[in-house]
Amino acid sequence: MYGTLEAADSGQPRLRFERTLTHPPEQVWRAVTEPQHLAHWFPTTIDGERAAGARLSFDFPNGEAPGFAGEMLVFTPPRVMELRWGPDTLLLELRPLKRGTRLILLDTLEELGKAARDAAGWHTCLDALGAHLDRKPDSRASMDAWHEVHPTYVANFGPACATIGPPLHDHV
Repeated sequence: MYGTLEAADSGQPRLRFERTLTHPPEQVWRAVTEPQHLAHWFPTTIDGERAAGARLSFDFPNGEAPGFAGEMLVFTPPRVMELRWGPDTLLLELRPLKRGTRLILLDTLEELGKAARDAAGWHTCLDALGAHLDRKPDSRASMDAWHEVHPTYVANFGPACATIGPPLHDHV
């Protein structure tokens, strides 16, 4: 369940999460791409066309932090969505399984110092995604566990990965 820290081909730090979901790829694809589903687990809105090259804007649902811009880099339904998310690059890939879907989230970071913070954020966001797919009410409530998982990421990744502090809100 915990994410790992690795080096991307570019040498930049990259977070890797892999989750096995019991839901079919088509259902998971809708949950990771459609606004009405993203609202249950993703830390921001994703406004813009779902097409490679499209400009995107991201806003926090309760205005916890300023919005920011990005770009859709790859959009290949129902398998891959890659976007520039502020200064970082976020890739979501779905792989069909006999019973369910393997979700891979890769977040290539601009700065190593926020690795523990962002890993804890994605960890809790993916927990919320699972809760949403399982039709649990108030799936975003699982994102409150950020403070519980963050110390594990600091311990696993080391102090150099925790020089940029907690977000204004309890997720990425």
